[in-house]
Amino acid sequence: MQAIILAAGESSRFWPLNKRHKSLIKIMGKPLIWYTINGLKKSGIREIIIVQGPKKEVEKELKNHSFKANIKYVIQPKPIGMADALSRATDYLKDQFFVLDVGRFDGGDYIRPLLKKQKSTGDQLILLGAKTDNPQLYGILSLERDRVKEIIEKPKKGTEPSNIKVVGVYLLPKEFIDYYQRIPERQYAFENALSLYMKEKNVRIVMAREKTPSLKYPWHLFEVEKYLINRFLKAKTEKSAKIAKNATIQNKVYIGKNAKVFEGAIIKGPCYIGDNCVIGNNSLIREYTDLEKDVLIGANAEVVRSIFQEDVHIHSGFFGDSILGEGCRIGAGTVTANVRIDRGKINSIVKGEKINTGLNSFGAVIGENTKVGINCSLMPGKLIGSNCLIGPKTVVSENIKDNTSFYAEFKGIKKTIK
Repeated sequence: MQAIILAAGESSRFWPLNKRHKSLIKIMGKPLIWYTINGLKKSGIREIIIVQGPKKEVEKELKNHSFKANIKYVIQPKPIGMADALSRATDYLKDQFFVLDVGRFDGGDYIRPLLKKQKSTGDQLILLGAKTDNPQLYGILSLERDRVKEIIEKPKKGTEPSNIKVVGVYLLPKEFIDYYQRIPERQYAFENALSLYMKEKNVRIVMAREKTPSLKYPWHLFEVEKYLINRFLKAKTEKSAKIAKNATIQNKVYIGKNAKVFEGAIIKGPCYIGDNCVIGNNSLIREYTDLEKDVLIGANAEVVRSIFQEDVHIHSGFFGDSILGEGCRIGAGTVTANVRIDRGKINSIVKGEKINTGLNSFGAVIGENTKVGINCSLMPGKLIGSNCLIGPKTVVSENIKDNTSFYAEFKGIKKTIK
């Protein structure tokens, strides 16, 4: 069996964490796509085709990891949809194959159930579905028992045919390519080709056994990280790590090579502390925090349910339910407000559209190499771009674009860094 992993999109809805493809965000020292490949390998699939962008970022990253699988790479020159991405792999395709979105870390769990459904029904095209509380954000299925009649993309509230979404794992016959070629090229050509196939042949669904993590918006990383930590984190302290005698390590915690945990620090797992990390005096690191390698947590800081990419440095302050991109520097006394004062659901703005994140706790997401001055306050659900400079004592109450200097103390003056 073959599997195709789609990893060539712009990840535009994943801003400000889209300087590289979203599948290259790291959790527990490995890029997200590693978990997708590993799941497929464990399910018995040994031939994997990865569709990537012209920069070949995925291929370059995966050279640092070994897999007992035959991996081929193809290029999608422009990110113009799933159907075009799939067509790039046509020369490698056999009679039937799986197609997975790169964020389907649990995809390997459903290889056998999809094959079983195919065998029991005799139908060749099988989808994976899952329940959703937000059908307006997804492709929603119109169903007749286990037969899929239609896919409705992002239906308006009150018009959705069900609460079952497509979750990005497909078992397809090679003849599906013929249906795609009958569809005009457009954003949802893949979904339109599926709908055309449904008019002529049966398509079946397998329901996911548990809630499946999504990877559409940056805050979805919290759910993904929790899923991966619960599944893969192992409690271990590497021999070269140095832990102060009066530091406290509780529950399941991994501490990497050459990491240092200073006096009075407390780490309450589950947590991942990467290689060369430094946890300063009297700092508190709490549940579901992932610190990638070379992260520095200054004295008296508190970090909870947050994800810090490589080489992030912070000083004293509070960082709750936040994500910091590689190379960020955060001044002392900075606070990420992660709860609304009325305790309601937190909204965020993505591509000019207000999105209900569904989260009651959500701090900030900050892109790569951004610097934040001392005593700044970041309001809930705010997104800050890469290469930004946030002046001291600034209150960030709106999204900030890439390459921007923002000094709220000086009457909100903003200027672009050149």
